[in-house]
Amino acid sequence: HTGEKPYARAICNKQFAQCSPLRGHERIHSGEKPFSCDVCLKKFASAGALKVHYRVHTGDKPYSCATCGKRFAVASNLRKHERRHKGERPFACSVCEKRFIQLDNLRRHERLHTGVKPFACGVCTKKFSRRDDLKSHNRQHTGEKPYACFVCGRAFTHLSNLKMHARIHTGETPYVCEVC
Repeated sequence: HTGEKPYARAICNKQFAQCSPLRGHERIHSGEKPFSCDVCLKKFASAGALKVHYRVHTGDKPYSCATCGKRFAVASNLRKHERRHKGERPFACSVCEKRFIQLDNLRRHERLHTGVKPFACGVCTKKFSRRDDLKSHNRQHTGEKPYACFVCGRAFTHLSNLKMHARIHTGETPYVCEVC
């Protein structure tokens, strides 16, 4: 009731009013995930996150958008979605003033300005500013080709390569020579 938060995490300076949430928060830094889904065995840092995860298996989506009716399993995802309808972009880049709906998108964008590349390949020395770029890069090492052509079955490491290949079958020619 006093607003006092005597429990603090030294690494990130996040403060808590009670000891229990601090212990749960510390799992973010330690990577500990003691709660396991008995359906798919995915692990979680908190019982609450596991409870929300179960909705993936049950199809339960209790949160509904009043504007379009789209349903969500997680309340925070509904709030992010509603920002689109309202045109809200509360997170602004301090360098170029570009605005974002989600804080994660702002943080990813800011790495373009700082040059920070926190995602490192475990095989070679390459680093990336986006997790998806690292995941895509890793396919060079593993040989994984998850994008297969539905016509001939040829597989590709990148979706863009599959889309380009598909034009062979569709006859689509989106680029026109300006000379002839």
